Amino acid sequence: MDFDLKEEHKMIRDMTRDFAQEVIRPRSEEIERTGEYPCDIMDQMAELGMMGIPFPEEYGGSGGDWVGMHVCIEEISRGDMTLGALLDVTTSIVAQELYVFGTEEQKRQWLIPIAKGKEIGAFGLTEPNAGSDAASLRTKAVLDSSEWVLNGTKQFITNIGLDNASIILAAAVTGKKKGGQNIISAFIVPKTAPGFHLGKRYDKIAWHGSATHEVIFEDCRIPKENLLGDPQRGFAQHLEVLQTGRISIAAIAVGMAQACLDESVRYAKERVQFGKPIFHFQAVQFKLADMAVAIELARNQYLKAAWLKDQGRNHTFEATAAKLFASEMAEKVASDAVQIHGGYGYMSEYPVSRIYKSAKVLQIVEGTSEVQRMIIGRILAA
Repeated sequence: MDFDLKEEHKMIRDMTRDFAQEVIRPRSEEIERTGEYPCDIMDQMAELGMMGIPFPEEYGGSGGDWVGMHVCIEEISRGDMTLGALLDVTTSIVAQELYVFGTEEQKRQWLIPIAKGKEIGAFGLTEPNAGSDAASLRTKAVLDSSEWVLNGTKQFITNIGLDNASIILAAAVTGKKKGGQNIISAFIVPKTAPGFHLGKRYDKIAWHGSATHEVIFEDCRIPKENLLGDPQRGFAQHLEVLQTGRISIAAIAVGMAQACLDESVRYAKERVQFGKPIFHFQAVQFKLADMAVAIELARNQYLKAAWLKDQGRNHTFEATAAKLFASEMAEKVASDAVQIHGGYGYMSEYPVSRIYKSAKVLQIVEGTSEVQRMIIGRILAA
């Protein structure tokens, strides 16, 4: 067994780490405070090829793999989790679904600009009445001559409100199976489609720089060629790419937790109480040690899941375990980081306070912790 990263992975890690610490980290407080998306930083990420790492060059990518992609996501999230979430949605989910299930024409039209970072995508599965029970969605699509007509509402949609967001991959009911279950298909819906409406922007407790919107389809018309993949397996396609999204959430969690550890070690060595830096008190050292161990375990797990994906091997358990463990680990590490900082940790200008507020959502997106445990339970029961 070789646990060393390949040279290309180390190059991605080092390049991304330098970029995140020099460009992103100094802007993190501003991004959270103002809620304004750092489009200039996103443009620089595109120039560095971060959005297309795992895709072939012919489709605008770098010809890399998913280990490299997730090493990048970790380091970007170490600078700011908002930009890590951008990579999760637009690369791990949207671009991947286009690459795996799209026709050649769809890849040329929609994947290439996303992989190059010229445009970004959004993922439309969740609805007001379909969260964890995603298969109960109510958005419908009806074929009318040469067009699909969509009606319904999607909520909690990341990226779609940004100016350079071009499409949303939307799941919609297109019929019924013999047993009465919904037939769910996936569609490429451009923001410019007639009947596409951008709804309210949600006011979240954190991740303010990441725009989250409601999307409304009102007799929204798209060409019939915008059907993505097998019309009978749209829901299965969405679930397949969400599995990669879970690895990405784990990588985001590790990056956020690592930032907490970095800040806590620095603060503990500088903060003097009772005549010496608090780093030398056992109570603080034990917290730091536990944080470091938990982060390393989570990192190894997401890397294993990404490696298995690159090998074309089943990785459902590993991806699910990575997401579950890392997301819960990040909240604990962030809480301990605030505790180490004491009163200063509760002040908004300190990075650990922002990460603490942001960490909870990782246990909700791409499937709640409860859903992850359900998946693992089914694996154990098989």
